[in-house]
Amino acid sequence: MTAYSASLTARARNLVRTGGPKDHSKWLEHVLGWTLVVVVAMFVTQVGWL
Repeated sequence: MTAYSASLTARARNLVRTGGPKDHSKWLEHVLGWTLVVVVAMFVTQVGWL
């Protein structure tokens, strides 16, 4: 692998990264995730899909 292709590979890895911001803690991510689950469940029951 040449230096040029190695730099392209590294750039592609950085562009494809799907992680969120690193300054938030794990508990906040879990709380927001469960809040979304509860809101969706409330919506589904209100609409009558369940």
